[in-house]
Amino acid sequence: MDRMIFVNLPVGDLARARTFYTGLGLTVNEMFSDEHVVCVVVSDTICVMLLDHSRFADFTPLPIADARTTTEVLLCLTAADRAEVDALASAALAHGGRELRPVQDEGPMYARTVTDPDGHVWELLHMDLAASA
Repeated sequence: MDRMIFVNLPVGDLARARTFYTGLGLTVNEMFSDEHVVCVVVSDTICVMLLDHSRFADFTPLPIADARTTTEVLLCLTAADRAEVDALASAALAHGGRELRPVQDEGPMYARTVTDPDGHVWELLHMDLAASA
């Protein structure tokens, strides 16, 4: 059995978050979505669960971090090539995200770091493993 990962992110505006992630070309699994949660499918084994603050608070007694002012986690998503990294970053910027730091072009590693509208950090990465061997 392949393990799955569900990345649960608190969001301030569920509709805005849905627009951002679908703007990246990702799809929504409506079966696991409702007025408080949107399930974004990244791959067969990765889903991003966008939860409004009231629903996210059901899972933890701790305060919800404001990802725009505090780093909570760095999420990294691989891409097939540099062009896909750039396409994902461009889509993120066009749908309310922002570029967090300059492009990282370190030989076989190419990355761009963006945030979603709630400040969650996504590093979009291509590693040319053949070139690094």
